[in-house]
Amino acid sequence: MSGTTTEIRIALYQPDIPGNTGTILRLAACLGLGVDIIEPAGFDISDRNLKRAGMDYIAAAALTRHVSWDRFEEWRATTGRRLVLASTKAAQPYTDITYRADDILLFGRESAGAPDHVHEKADERIIIPMVAGQRSINVAMSAAMVTGEALRQTSWS
Repeated sequence: MSGTTTEIRIALYQPDIPGNTGTILRLAACLGLGVDIIEPAGFDISDRNLKRAGMDYIAAAALTRHVSWDRFEEWRATTGRRLVLASTKAAQPYTDITYRADDILLFGRESAGAPDHVHEKADERIIIPMVAGQRSINVAMSAAMVTGEALRQTSWS
C-alpha cells in the first residue's frame, strides 16, 4: 500500500460464524490491520472452519481477544480511538463519514447485530445502503466494504 500507514482495527462483537471470522482475519492480515474479537464468540476460537476460512493467514493476523464488552471498552478507553459501528439500524451511509487512521470498525453478531448498549457507546453509526426488502449483507462482506472505504480515505493514495 502506498500513502500513510494505518492503525485501523476491525472489531467483531460476539461473532457467531467461524467461517466469517476466518475470512475477516484473512482480510485483516492481507491489509495489515488488527482484529479485536469481543467474546463470548459463538464457537471455539480454534474451530476448524475458522482455520479453513483464514487458511495460513490467521498466523499473520494481529488478533486481540477481549473476554467481554466491558473489557473491550476499558481497553478502548486507554487508546482514545473512535468506535464506528456498522449496523442495519443506522441512518448514515458508510461512504458519508470521514474515517480516521486509528478508527475501530465494529461489526455485530451475524444472528442479532449489536445490542443497544453497544449502539450507545458508538461514536459513529453507519449503514451499507441496500435495496428495499433485504435484511443484511454478510458480515465478512460488510467488513470488506467498510474497511475498503476507510482505507481509501486514510491510507490508499
